[in-house]
Amino acid sequence: MSNDPLFRMKVVDVFFIRGRGTVAVGQIEQGTLSPGDQVDIQRDANTKRVVVAGLEMFHKTLDQAGTGDNVGVLLKDVGKDAVQRGDMLMGVGGGDFTWKP
Repeated sequence: MSNDPLFRMKVVDVFFIRGRGTVAVGQIEQGTLSPGDQVDIQRDANTKRVVVAGLEMFHKTLDQAGTGDNVGVLLKDVGKDAVQRGDMLMGVGGGDFTWKP
């Protein structure tokens, strides 16, 4: 489990898969991510902390993903309206970085 505080990924698409949950898709801009890590969904000044239930890239399950990877991030206990295109996934304790649309 990496819990990289520098992790960030802009969400470019969101899917809801019945029986699995909500998947945020995007390219990792910085840092690494593993299943079990906590991330913050950041939208404007609002933040919601969630747990990464799984990672997938091109229909393959990953133990870890890093900078430049295009991934689907399965978010545990997250409704399909809790994350949307344009949101940022940020590592917990991600510093002063704020994303503006």
